[in-house]
Amino acid sequence: MTEPQALQKLLTWLSPAFPVGAFAWSAGLETAIADRVVTDSTALENWLAGTLAHGGIRTDAILLAQAHRTTSATELAELADLCLALTPARERLSETSTTGNSFVTATRAWPAEILERLPDPCPYPIAVGAIAAAHQIDLDDALLAYITAATHGQVSVAVRLVPLGQTDGLRVMAALEPTIAALARAAAIATLADLGSIAYAADIAQMRHETLEPRIFRS
Repeated sequence: MTEPQALQKLLTWLSPAFPVGAFAWSAGLETAIADRVVTDSTALENWLAGTLAHGGIRTDAILLAQAHRTTSATELAELADLCLALTPARERLSETSTTGNSFVTATRAWPAEILERLPDPCPYPIAVGAIAAAHQIDLDDALLAYITAATHGQVSVAVRLVPLGQTDGLRVMAALEPTIAALARAAAIATLADLGSIAYAADIAQMRHETLEPRIFRS
């Protein structure tokens, strides 16, 4: 299990207040809301459940687990290249690169040798996985925290744009807890052969976002 001091780092790093700029990105959800695909809490829950089971969050979780298991600069660079290659849209590539590099920069306040071995750009899940391991943060804890934070970020987008009330947003988070926990368990034992997604609606929403007008988020 993660020791209390290391757990404290994890809670800080994946807090909405940590300066990675995640609040500025919607991963295509803004397009789905503009298209009236996501209009209420039920539709949001279904959208996020699909992403968790078959989309980008699942891909990120598997790659995070792989990064957690290595300290090799070569292997981390290969994982970063794979992560970027699997990103379906230009804005989404910018999102994971920007937040990942910001995470690396911000965590320099907690010095670790692994920081000098990370690639540039360093996609967000690769950065989180490698740096968490360097600070003796258990993989299961890192995965659960990362997936929860990613899901919470998506709920926050919907609370602001649909708009949903805070209570409805919290109900969605509560309803998705079993799905989040199941993905964390699966990603912890997954291999690169388990990568693959079929979240076509989310992928297309990410691709179309760059031509969406007006828009608030960067992806």
